[in-house]
Amino acid sequence: MAEDTAIFAGGCFWCMVEPFDSMPGIKKVRSGYTGGHVANPTYEEVCSHTTGHTEAVKIWFDPDVISYKELVDLYWLVADPTDATGQFADRGDSYRPVIFVNSEKQREIAEESKKALAASGRFDRPIVTSIEDAKPFYEAEEYHQDFYKKDPFRETMMMVPRKQYQAKYWEDKIHDEGK
Repeated sequence: MAEDTAIFAGGCFWCMVEPFDSMPGIKKVRSGYTGGHVANPTYEEVCSHTTGHTEAVKIWFDPDVISYKELVDLYWLVADPTDATGQFADRGDSYRPVIFVNSEKQREIAEESKKALAASGRFDRPIVTSIEDAKPFYEAEEYHQDFYKKDPFRETMMMVPRKQYQAKYWEDKIHDEGK
């Protein structure tokens, strides 16, 4: 059975797990920190904005079931690609939108997808999501893992701005895919 990984940052990692976790071919999704200069950072250190880390999710997937391109397409549905300074209610560099790529092939797919999204006219602002080489990924503390299962009410409340974003920019895709 084949396995690959993808790393996406799109605001609070709590809100980034469920959309990917529910897809066929996904083996595991973990919340964590990446892109910084401190080894094994804690949540408190990342929140201090002194480590350079971004909250992200790492996804282990079977490329024979779901492609990296499909994951990137889903990423655009759940993260605002026009806001470089955070996502929804979450502000600051630790919440910036980033696609962290593990290979040149992933970079090509991500760049092509970003270019197509920019040309689509779907957004009235530039697409500013960064595409960067993957750096070490440090899993977040256990209480951050699978948050949508641990505190579904709070997760639902936190998802309201994302759902509003989806309704505004992606209603056709959400309706078609039942998301």
